[in-house]
Order: sequence, then C-alpha cells, then structure tokens
Amino acid sequence: MTADEFRSLALSFPETLEAAHVGHPDFRVGGKIFATLGPDEDWGMVKLTAEQQALFVRAESDVFRPANGAWGRRGSTIVRLADADEATVRQALMAAWRNTAPKRLVQDHDEA
Repeated sequence: MTADEFRSLALSFPETLEAAHVGHPDFRVGGKIFATLGPDEDWGMVKLTAEQQALFVRAESDVFRPANGAWGRRGSTIVRLADADEATVRQALMAAWRNTAPKRLVQDHDEA
C-alpha cells in the first residue's frame, strides 16, 4: 500500500477532512483525528481501542504494531504501509473512524 492509497481510503469515510498535525497529514471526523500519515509517509497510524489493536496486531503482526509509549497503550496503532493490503487497512481505518466519529454519523453510515 502507498501513502496515496492510505489517504484515499481515509478520505472515503463520511465527513472526513485532511489536515496537518505536527507537520504531517492527519485525517479527522468531527474535528477529531482518527488516522495520520508519518512524516516520510511510509507508515500510517490508526486510532483503535486497546482491544481492537490487540486483534489487528495478533492477526497481522507484520503490518500492525502499537505506537510507542502511552499513545500505543491507548490504542494508537502503526500501520507499515509496504506490508499492508487494502482490505486490512480499510478495516482498521473503518474501526478508527467509527471510534472517533460522532454517534449520529456512525448511525447514519450504518443505515445507508
């Protein structure tokens, strides 16, 4: 997966906007970040729950790993783009988007 493919997937979710956070791209819904691209755009980050993170890491440890420090302990999960495939990254981004989006937006998306 490339950074452009990650970006395209992230932006495919309802009401997602691209902005910047500490000098690199991030993806927001309802004004809150649910994913980012690293400064060199060779990795991404998705904001998962600790339980979701454990599932993704266990299923594909070559693609997913917890971010360093407290961020990682709270679910921030690094995605190694070169080792990732679209279907898996879409699932992770969907989980991150759902975790972050306003409840009414998630509900509207589920009903669509």
